[in-house]
Amino acid sequence: MLRKAQRRVADLSLNNVEKLEVMDAQHLSFPDASFDVVVANHVISTVPNPEAALDECARMLRPGGEIILLSRIGADAGLRHLVERLLQPVVCRLGWRAEFSWARFARWAERRSDVCLIERRLMPPFGHFSLLRFAKCEQGAEA
Repeated sequence: MLRKAQRRVADLSLNNVEKLEVMDAQHLSFPDASFDVVVANHVISTVPNPEAALDECARMLRPGGEIILLSRIGADAGLRHLVERLLQPVVCRLGWRAEFSWARFARWAERRSDVCLIERRLMPPFGHFSLLRFAKCEQGAEA
């Protein structure tokens, strides 16, 4: 993937790309509070420790900044929940995990005093993926 990205940057003359690196989502090399926005599309539910990756996103974010996630989120109940459970042996090969429900994101945000949910939007088709936006509050502010 890194070689493909490097070729694409060169082929398209993407001068705005400063560098491409391989990093562990749980231990990123960026300094604290170094970004206004952290975007992680299709990442959080595929890493070994999603909460640690979310903590890294929050660590790198400046106060007042946003974490924007597009993620596959399992249904908590209903027909979709049943179908996901039945398909889990197949979709786990894609890196998807049916046990990664909205409740897991909510628990993560609740345990942090510096992060609050500002948007949760189901994405078509079928709401299988969600767009989530979290804000990093100023130090000492209510989450």
